[in-house]
Amino acid sequence: MNDRPADYTLTYNGELRTTMTHQKSGTTVLTDAPVDNHGKGESFSPTDLVSSALGSCVMTILAIKARDMDLEPSKMAADIWKTMGTNPRRIQRIEIDLTIHMPEATDQQKKILERTTRACPVARSLHPDTEEIVNFYWT
Repeated sequence: MNDRPADYTLTYNGELRTTMTHQKSGTTVLTDAPVDNHGKGESFSPTDLVSSALGSCVMTILAIKARDMDLEPSKMAADIWKTMGTNPRRIQRIEIDLTIHMPEATDQQKKILERTTRACPVARSLHPDTEEIVNFYWT
């Protein structure tokens, strides 16, 4: 056993569901297995969380770089699609449509911000065979 306190704790609730607790904040997240894998699909599955984490990470990295450039997105939103593969069952593809409202950003600044998102730690942690596509839509 590790001697230091855990960052997160998980409890199995039965019926293919878990509760994750973020120890510092007390925030909890419920997971459920997807319908196509014997679950009820009534909450995020673990692979949904991975796909959503990629979108969240891309948005966060972009916002950090924007702040460093004295810019601030007034609005940012993402739509995410996850494609599962079989044999083995895994995330095969994650596609993100990222819409950013930052009218003061120049074309050059937008290019820099888009390139910066490649430094997302979640993206760097995914298996190399996982296809990651981020489409940027500037408004």
